[in-house]
Amino acid sequence: MKKILLLITIAIMTCITFGINNQIFAKDVIPNSPITNTQTIGMYQVGDDITIYKEPDENSHILYRVRWNRNNEFFPEEIGFDKFFAVFIEKKALALVNVVDYTDDWVQIVYNNATEATGWIKKDDPYKFMTWNNFYNTYGKKYGLMLLHGSPESCKNIKSETNDLGQNISTMNYPQKINLNVIRGNWALVSVMDLDRTPKTGYIRWRSDDGIRYFFPDLR
Repeated sequence: MKKILLLITIAIMTCITFGINNQIFAKDVIPNSPITNTQTIGMYQVGDDITIYKEPDENSHILYRVRWNRNNEFFPEEIGFDKFFAVFIEKKALALVNVVDYTDDWVQIVYNNATEATGWIKKDDPYKFMTWNNFYNTYGKKYGLMLLHGSPESCKNIKSETNDLGQNISTMNYPQKINLNVIRGNWALVSVMDLDRTPKTGYIRWRSDDGIRYFFPDLR
């Protein structure tokens, strides 16, 4: 009997400890393949309860009221975390949606990435909107970059200048870290630490001429 009580006590304590140390967090959303929606101009950081309007006017038709919580619940269910967010990492306090247009008081967001459907939300802070250059310069410099799966092999080429015909200095094989130094148009000056531990510095094409993004800040 004592052994049974001891086993029950251990099981209860394990469950309590597991519950404390493994809190339920909402589902992370991070791009893992080339971003082909070329109409977007940047990101906007949103809260956990926003109203999406058809037009940039509070008297216009309401398309959705979007809400979510820490228990992995998203409303409305037909949209969900993956379709709504461009980036969602709760532990880093990042909840970002794609932006296609903006005014002084409003941003037009993509509220369904699968269909590229858009609507307008009223800004609650003008500094929450970031152009792509601002986003990459902020988060790319802080966390480094990652090459998205399925990107062209040519994206691994490190060049001496911002030109597809420029000289190849080296090639990324198994990059352990891609440090971003500066964005210059569709090119990024980076310092790469490869698997061979040899540092390589030069330009990579982070975005195609028509706006497809092959690299993304390494927020994992």
